[in-house]
Amino acid sequence: MTNRIWTAALAVIGDEILSGRTQDKNVAQIAAWLNVQGIRLAEVRIVADRTEAIVEAVNILRERNDYLFTTGGIGPTHDDITVDAIAEALGVPVVFHPQAVAVLETYYANRGGLNDARKRMARVPEGADLIENRMSGAPGIKIDNIFIMAGVPHITAGMLDALTGTLEGGLPVISRTIGCWVGESEVADILREAEKTHEGVAIGSYPFFRDGRVGANFVVRATDAALADRCIADLTAALEQSGRNVVSDGI
Repeated sequence: MTNRIWTAALAVIGDEILSGRTQDKNVAQIAAWLNVQGIRLAEVRIVADRTEAIVEAVNILRERNDYLFTTGGIGPTHDDITVDAIAEALGVPVVFHPQAVAVLETYYANRGGLNDARKRMARVPEGADLIENRMSGAPGIKIDNIFIMAGVPHITAGMLDALTGTLEGGLPVISRTIGCWVGESEVADILREAEKTHEGVAIGSYPFFRDGRVGANFVVRATDAALADRCIADLTAALEQSGRNVVSDGI
C-alpha cells in the first residue's frame, strides 16, 4: 500500500449512449471496482463512434492518468471501430491474436462456427494481451496502460473480475454518509470548517428535493477509516449544535 494516488480515466464509446437510446451503467460499476483496487476514477468522457474522436480521447486520457479503460465498440459489426482507433492512437497495426482466435473457435463450435464477422472480435492492436471473458467468449484487450472492454455491463463486470488484483494501486477510499433536511447553502460554513480541520478528508454535498422538502446528504471520504470516522462524528456534532437533526447513513 502507498499514499500515492493512482488515477484512471474511462472513455465510454458509442453513438447509442450519446443519442440517449442506451443508458450507460458501466461508469458506476467501474468506479466502484477501481476504488477497491485503490485507484480513483478521475474523469469520464463519452465518445462518438468516430475514429478521430476516439484517437483524440485515448491520447489525452492515457497520458494524464495511470490507467485508461474503454467500454464499447469491440463487437463483430462494421461500426465497432474501437480496436482500430486505439491501434491508430498507439501507432501500431491491427492483428489477429492467435489465442483470441482459438477461444472464439471453441466458443462458437456449437453456435454456428467462427465466421468472418465473429472473427473480427479476435483483432487487437499489435502487442496486446487479452482480458478473459467467461460470459461471451470474445476477450477484452489490454495494451500499455489501456484496458479495452465490452459495453454490455454484465460482460464488463466479468472482465473486471478477471482483472481484480492485477493492477497496481494505492489505498482504497473509505466513505461515510450522513443526511439532513436542510439546504446545503445553510450549512456550507460548517462543511467547509469540517473539511479544513480534518486534513486528508474530502466532503461532498449532494442536495435533493423530496416530499416537498429540501435536504442534502454529506459524504466524507478519506483513505484512513479512523480519520473518516472522526470527521463524520465532528460534522454530526456541529450540525446538531446548529439545530439540525442528523440521519446516519444518509436520507
